[in-house]
Amino acid sequence: MSQNFEINRANKGNIDFIKIKGYLDAHTAQVLERTIEELVKDGRVKIVVNFRDLEYISSAGLGVFMVFIEEIRNGGGDIKLVELKPKVFTVFDLLGFPMLFDILQHEEEALHKFQTN
Repeated sequence: MSQNFEINRANKGNIDFIKIKGYLDAHTAQVLERTIEELVKDGRVKIVVNFRDLEYISSAGLGVFMVFIEEIRNGGGDIKLVELKPKVFTVFDLLGFPMLFDILQHEEEALHKFQTN
């Protein structure tokens, strides 16, 4: 299960897009953590994470977002989460993430929010 995880990165101007696919668990969370850490080190703090192809997320996967959110927001950025499948959204919802993060339907919405803030 753990080996079925992929990350694809792209950017539009100062906004970075991370697409995650497969299973985000204790074994694969480190890969996502390194990816976000690299962006933050490079001063890239406007991040959109697309969950369209994510099948599963564990608490370790959720924890990755909590590790960076304060530093990113202090740097004038944010992490916006898009295209969560219902079963993935349920995990976020149970832990109160919709109160902490923008969870949006589409990347275009996240892009627009970054451009207007």
